[in-house]
Amino acid sequence: MKKLQIRNVRPEDLAQVAAIEACCFPPAEAASSQALAARMEFFPESFLVAEAAGTLIGFINGGSTDSPVIYDALFSSVKEHNPQGKNQAVFGLDVIPDYRCQGIAGQLMKEFIRCARDSGKQNIILTCKDHLVHYYESFGYVNSGLSASKHGGAEWFDMTLSL
Repeated sequence: MKKLQIRNVRPEDLAQVAAIEACCFPPAEAASSQALAARMEFFPESFLVAEAAGTLIGFINGGSTDSPVIYDALFSSVKEHNPQGKNQAVFGLDVIPDYRCQGIAGQLMKEFIRCARDSGKQNIILTCKDHLVHYYESFGYVNSGLSASKHGGAEWFDMTLSL
């Protein structure tokens, strides 16, 4: 693989970001192009992309909140974003299938953690499916159990990383 660059999202990345989201999540769980555009506008500082040879191959994004857990409205409305919130949320960590198992998601997560720490956040919160709990625990996240979130009709677990 060519050299990987992790950087903040740019408006011209929208089409590639939307395509990545669509291939990484089932339709009921995937953010729409409009939702991704709003996230890019309202919290570009916490929307990172991974680029190799001029092509986006993955991204991580999320807003800020004072809530200790992610609730469903956070996914759908940027009005829930509180730039001064003490917690940084992760809405999605996406890597296209051809680039998985190469450490790209881990690099995105580590940079996301660094950015959250540098911006003074106290915690990073996310929800994940059961089969990913162990993966996020490898970064230091703690599983708080079954989430109240019903996003996309799936069963989620609340995870928290104290910074």
